[in-house]
Amino acid sequence: MYRSSRRSDAFRVVSLSVYARTLAALVAAVFLALVPGLAYAQETAPTGVIVGRIIDVVGDAPIEGATIRVRGQDVATQSDERGRFTLRGVRTGIVTIEVRALGYAPVSRGDVAVSPAKPAEVTIRVSGVQRQLQTVTVRPEAFPVLPPMRAPVSTQTYSAEEVRRQPGAQEDVLRAISVAPGVGVTSGARNDLIVRGGAPFENLFVVDNIEVPNINHFGSQGSTGGPISLINIRFIESAALSAGGFGARYGDRASSATTLTLREGNRERLAGELNVAASQVGAVLEGPLGENASFFANVRQSYLDLLFKAIGLSFIPSYTDATVKAVWRPTTRDAVSFLAVAARGTVTFDNDSADDRLSNAQVLAPSQDQYFSGLTWARLIPRGTVTSTLGRTWTRFVTAQRDTLLQPVFENRSTEGETSLRTDVTWAPRAGLEMEAGTIMKYASALQYEAALAGNVRRDATGSPQPLVVDTSFTALRNGTYAQLAWQVRPRVRLSSGLRADWYGFLNNAVRLAPRLSATVQLDEATTLTAAGGRYWQAPSLIWLVGDAGNDRRLQPFRADQVVLGATRLVGSELKVQLEVYGKRYADYPTRLFRPQAVLSPSGFDDATTDIPFGLEPLSSSGRGESFGAELFVQKKLGATPFYGQASASVNRTRFTGLDGTEAPGAFDTPVIANGVLGWRPNARWEVAMRARGASGLPNTPFVTEGATAGSLDFARYNTERLTTFFAVDLRVDRRFVFGRQQLIAFLDVQNVSGRDNGGAPQWNPRLRQVERNEGIGRLPTIGLNWEF
Repeated sequence: MYRSSRRSDAFRVVSLSVYARTLAALVAAVFLALVPGLAYAQETAPTGVIVGRIIDVVGDAPIEGATIRVRGQDVATQSDERGRFTLRGVRTGIVTIEVRALGYAPVSRGDVAVSPAKPAEVTIRVSGVQRQLQTVTVRPEAFPVLPPMRAPVSTQTYSAEEVRRQPGAQEDVLRAISVAPGVGVTSGARNDLIVRGGAPFENLFVVDNIEVPNINHFGSQGSTGGPISLINIRFIESAALSAGGFGARYGDRASSATTLTLREGNRERLAGELNVAASQVGAVLEGPLGENASFFANVRQSYLDLLFKAIGLSFIPSYTDATVKAVWRPTTRDAVSFLAVAARGTVTFDNDSADDRLSNAQVLAPSQDQYFSGLTWARLIPRGTVTSTLGRTWTRFVTAQRDTLLQPVFENRSTEGETSLRTDVTWAPRAGLEMEAGTIMKYASALQYEAALAGNVRRDATGSPQPLVVDTSFTALRNGTYAQLAWQVRPRVRLSSGLRADWYGFLNNAVRLAPRLSATVQLDEATTLTAAGGRYWQAPSLIWLVGDAGNDRRLQPFRADQVVLGATRLVGSELKVQLEVYGKRYADYPTRLFRPQAVLSPSGFDDATTDIPFGLEPLSSSGRGESFGAELFVQKKLGATPFYGQASASVNRTRFTGLDGTEAPGAFDTPVIANGVLGWRPNARWEVAMRARGASGLPNTPFVTEGATAGSLDFARYNTERLTTFFAVDLRVDRRFVFGRQQLIAFLDVQNVSGRDNGGAPQWNPRLRQVERNEGIGRLPTIGLNWEF
């Protein structure tokens, strides 16, 4: 289970006075340097450029002759044979563009950020309509009338600007999309996504067609969360989170699938950015590479180490990351792209004083080197497309925890590297019929584990010490192959069926079949009913296999059977109301032989002395569980009115049964979750937004307070308590300054405006041998700058 420690919050908590003064001085210096330009900006009416592509939602075929115009401005153009278009003379700020093409439903795309410094790059997908051209003018819609075949239910998609401007997101795409319905968080210090009661390791993340195990700095080994994402939020073109019921294309995950699409570099001219955010500084360079190619490159460096040292903290994290993407379109039918993201994160300690050593003894320090990369070739075929991606992910983990005498309690040096090759074919042989098939092969050739865990923190069910020493390496081969068919049975009825087969060579050649079914019924032009169901298999995390000599025999893929029913109503062109009910039933879930009351539900580990970390213990596939609930979601897109927002409320119940046969609340059981965002953009220069989040407290297991095992969790009372209710309101104010062909965006982001104490799980004090309250972060203001030139 997960316990948030006071030290985990050190990733975010610094002396507010020092922090605010440092950033405020930097903001003032930049503003003063730019005063002449800012004055000039007030006297001119600058313009910018929008470039992009119009493509078919099925097969990504370019749409020639589509009409694109900027709402409220006398600017319009048409797409060429490549589907590309250029809109010049667009007034700077946030605009909405409308797209109309013969035979396709008109589309409205809001939140397009136009800057004089560089062109805005957009890709707009349009859906065909099965009706003849009529003389009546159809209003462009911000939401598709029918959901896509790959994700017919429970999917929310966010644009680049919706992600960037999210209050309290800390430049982190995962924090930005955590407001989706049914999604909870473990603590304010982390970005783990808790989707419909499932553990964070049940979530799939796909970045530009590359399946990435963890996209975070200091990510939790064997899971998917961490303190902060290593993907620059400014490169996000779209982020889509499917909370369940997704199609057969994605597998090997039991709860959710999040797909992140990164934008292309602009093809007009060389441009750059410099930015200062809550915990980092960065630089971006992008532009054309010849006539048919473009690139972008980015480097970011945290300055947390400087701030932490300046205010005397003994726990000192630091990270660096770099991103490069290039896209080449040699013909109208081919596109080749390359993406590489690399990162390094280190944690060091100052152990000069006894208090420092005591505090640091409660911290499991993760240092990591990692990268993922992919080479993708997309080829248009008649009525479809073929996409192939050669990908590579690699991470070196160096994790350690020491006691007050600086003796090792836990040490872990391990490497996980995997190469993947996937091919997907999308084909629409005729109107009303869509087919999709593909395969992905993964070969983990660099799995090396060297770990040691002291016996006093690794005890069996009787309390006897069971120290662990591991020094092993192995390989893992797996394959997933799928096919899916969507058929428009009638003009308002679409059925979809799919089948996925997963083979796990490293799990005794286990083969698992996963059928998927969905139905979509359009009652009228604004109301749609949806239903989806299927089986979802997931392999155990690789590090779990080395936790005991018998784990590779006892562990097998576990499953979740899901059913989702929903209704969606479009009100006007910019408002959506959605209601869904869901149910999940788990089987063969990993259970803990040393903790027979519990299933394995790790998220992040901050203190190895309270519980066994990373599944390094005897495990078996004997657990079962269930999760069910209902979600209401309302979303208003930015468009004709200057307001935007969303609100969601969900009621949920999650229960699991371990080896002892006793049912208990799941580690991430959250009976009530409520999220809301409200924003106001009165003009092209100002924007104000507020985010509110509330959730029932997570289950909590109290400490043993007496005897030799004092300070460890009392699993005889597993999840019998709850943490306090979480509630936080975040506020963000953005201001744009334009001068010449440059733009400066300054923002103030105040997290937890009310200063509410959202304390985490209680913490054990080994010196006083007593339980202490874990205080929350409180109010945290940050200032950011982004200079485009």
